[in-house]
Amino acid sequence: MQSSKQKLWITIGVFVAFYLFAMVFPFFWVFITSFKTSGEIFGTGAFNVIPENPTLRNYIQILFEKGILNSIKNSFIVATVTTLYVVVVATLSAYAISRFHFKGKNILLGLILAVSMFPQMIMTGPVYNLFLDLELLNSYAIVLPYSTITLPMAVWILVTHFNQIPLALEESAKIDGATTFQTLYKVIFPLAAPGVFTVAIITFIAAWNEFLLSITLNTEGKYHTVPVAISFLRTQFEILWGEVSAATVIVTIPTLIIVLFFQKQIVSGLTSGGVKE
Repeated sequence: MQSSKQKLWITIGVFVAFYLFAMVFPFFWVFITSFKTSGEIFGTGAFNVIPENPTLRNYIQILFEKGILNSIKNSFIVATVTTLYVVVVATLSAYAISRFHFKGKNILLGLILAVSMFPQMIMTGPVYNLFLDLELLNSYAIVLPYSTITLPMAVWILVTHFNQIPLALEESAKIDGATTFQTLYKVIFPLAAPGVFTVAIITFIAAWNEFLLSITLNTEGKYHTVPVAISFLRTQFEILWGEVSAATVIVTIPTLIIVLFFQKQIVSGLTSGGVKE
C-alpha cells in the first residue's frame, strides 16, 4: 500500500515537473535567443542553449532604433486608463447589481458573462466603422473598446465580492449618520478591496497584451502598442527573430513583475468571493 502511494506521488511529481518545464521553456528559449546573432539563430547554433557569441545588439536595435520605448509608453497609457475606467465602472455596476433587488437579475448577470465570451473578431468590424465615423482612429480612444473585453468579467467578479459583505454593515453605518457615499467609500469598498485589486491587475494585463483591436484601429506607428510593434519587426523577406525575442523579453517584464509581486492578492481576490461564510 505504501509503495503504491509512493508511485502515485512520484507520477504526480513527474507530471508537475514536465508541466512546469513546458510552461517555462518557451520563455527561456526566447530569452537566450535574444542574445544570439541572426547567423546563429538560423545556422548551426540555433539549438545551442548558450549562445556562441552573446551580443546585446538586438536590445540596442529595439531600444534605440526601432522605437519600442514609444510603444511601451502607448501600452502603459492605454492599459492604465483602461484599468481605471473598468475599475470605476465595474465597481459601481457590481454594487448596484448586488444590493438592488429586481426582476431578471440572474438573467442580467448571465448576459454580462455571455458578452465576455464573444470572439473579438465579431466586434472588430462594427467598432472600426464606428471609430471611422467618429474620427477616432489612430488615437488613445482605443481605451473604450478595450474596456469591453474586461468589463463583463470585472463586473462578475466584483458582484460575488459584494454579495459576501453583510448588509448589516451598511445599515449600521447609516444609523451612525454616514451618507451613502461615505458608506461606500469607508465601509464597503475597503472590504471589497481584494476583488477590486484583482480586477485591476487582470484588466491591466489584458489591455497590455491586446493585439487585434490595436492593430485594426491604430494603423499609425506612433500609436502602436507593444504587441503591434513586435509584429512589425520584419523585413520583406524575413522575420527579425533576434529583435522579436529581445522585444518580447522587454515587454514581458512589467506583467511578470506584477504577477510575481501580487500573486497572493490575485489568488485571494479570485477565491475569496467564491466562498460563502
